[in-house]
Amino acid sequence: MTIIDQPEKKPRGLRAVYAWMLTNAKGKHAWAMVAAFAFAESSFFPIPADVMVLPMMLADRKRAFRLGVWVAFWSVAGGMLGYAIGALFWETAGLWLIHALHVPLEQVEALRAKYSNNAYLIMIQGATPIPYKLVTIASGLAGVSFPLFMLYSAITRSIRYIVIEAMLVHFFGEKAQALLEKYLEVALIVFLVVVVLGFIALRYL
Repeated sequence: MTIIDQPEKKPRGLRAVYAWMLTNAKGKHAWAMVAAFAFAESSFFPIPADVMVLPMMLADRKRAFRLGVWVAFWSVAGGMLGYAIGALFWETAGLWLIHALHVPLEQVEALRAKYSNNAYLIMIQGATPIPYKLVTIASGLAGVSFPLFMLYSAITRSIRYIVIEAMLVHFFGEKAQALLEKYLEVALIVFLVVVVLGFIALRYL
């Protein structure tokens, strides 16, 4: 009796998106795309760049640290635009963006007040789930010294993408990828919860 091989089922829904991201993570335009993602996320885009960074790191663990440096650089570059929005264009682009993101103005004001007196908090909050665009915009609104802002921004983005993400993927990437593929839907829920917690953390961090 001949056993006919069953055709492999194609992934659907979320798993299809994940498979597409892994497949294209080594594409010739992948690094340009993740650079644009990181730049935009630091100034106006609502979704964290991690959704593209982590699949790219998992697809090529040997280049995880190089990718971490690349993403950190473009995240800091995007932070300059966020700073400019707060410092120069708050009454126009800044207010429009905050309303578009559904962020209460009092939360932005709370960040501005913190950074006015304790600019070092940029380093701490930039590595938390707090949306980094709010950190950069509030820094400009607070009038934080631009060189100091750039220093803190470079430190916190390097911690996030190089020290934390690249290091974890480099040493635990194979196990992390296996767990992610097994519990992909759960991972998505956890990720969304973290994003929500980032907005909640505005009140307390």
